[in-house]
Amino acid sequence: MATPQPTQASASPMPEGVTDPNYKPLPGRLGNLDVVQQHTLDKFRKELQDGGHFVPERMDDATLLRFLRARKFDLEKAKAMLLDNEKWRKEFGVDKIMAEFDFKEKEEVDKYYPQYYHKMDKDGRPIYIEQLGKLDIKALYAVTTQERQLQRLVWEYEKFLNERLPACSKAVGHPVETSCTILDLKNVSLSSFYRVKDYVMEAASIGQNRYPECMGKFYIINAPWGFSTVWSFVKPWLDEVTVAKIDILGSGYAEKLLAQIPKENLPAELGGSCSCKGGCSLRDSGPWQAE
Repeated sequence: MATPQPTQASASPMPEGVTDPNYKPLPGRLGNLDVVQQHTLDKFRKELQDGGHFVPERMDDATLLRFLRARKFDLEKAKAMLLDNEKWRKEFGVDKIMAEFDFKEKEEVDKYYPQYYHKMDKDGRPIYIEQLGKLDIKALYAVTTQERQLQRLVWEYEKFLNERLPACSKAVGHPVETSCTILDLKNVSLSSFYRVKDYVMEAASIGQNRYPECMGKFYIINAPWGFSTVWSFVKPWLDEVTVAKIDILGSGYAEKLLAQIPKENLPAELGGSCSCKGGCSLRDSGPWQAE
């Protein structure tokens, strides 16, 4: 099959492996860079190489573009962000986590704070679900710690980049670079949130600053009365681009969610029709997993 071409002129070729004839890369992505953006990308790569900072296995062009987009193609700011990220990776021990981390308490944690990936949305994005309303903070920290929760988060982000996204991209025939997140607040209480707010803030910081431009869609569902108080606390921690991607929905979220997610890919308890054997939250079902 012939490689699809963008309708607009681009200073960069389409990425390899595209088989979807309808794929049109968004601005600032491979296959849709203007001359200035392509020049900035080339310069970014060269400066990292010349400075001895380039790590080929995790600094491909798509990754460098994520950092450039996060800083609106300001090369110096993007470079500072990436180098700070490299420093953080060493301090946090990301490589050690990926080699040694074993979240043995996963099934127990799932009872008190479900966090899981499950299939794809209509754009091929892996769906990530958190059910904060099921949080039992006392029971949760009887079986794990905030530190291990954050290590698990980083482990999942790395798997997201290195396994989930490539598998989704192959399944749909075009690059998939972002997730579709659902944060379910059914039955959440403000007191429960405030007791876990430090973890939530740290998790948001890691996502925004260490794994930029990974959020595609973000739905907050079953937002309770009084959620505006929580949102006013969280919102200042997020950049304007992130905030613009967040949809806050009440209990009548089904139509909006199903417009983005096939019913068979959405867990039944969230309005879909999927009922994985053993529970959707523990199955890790998706194209990255041999069924």
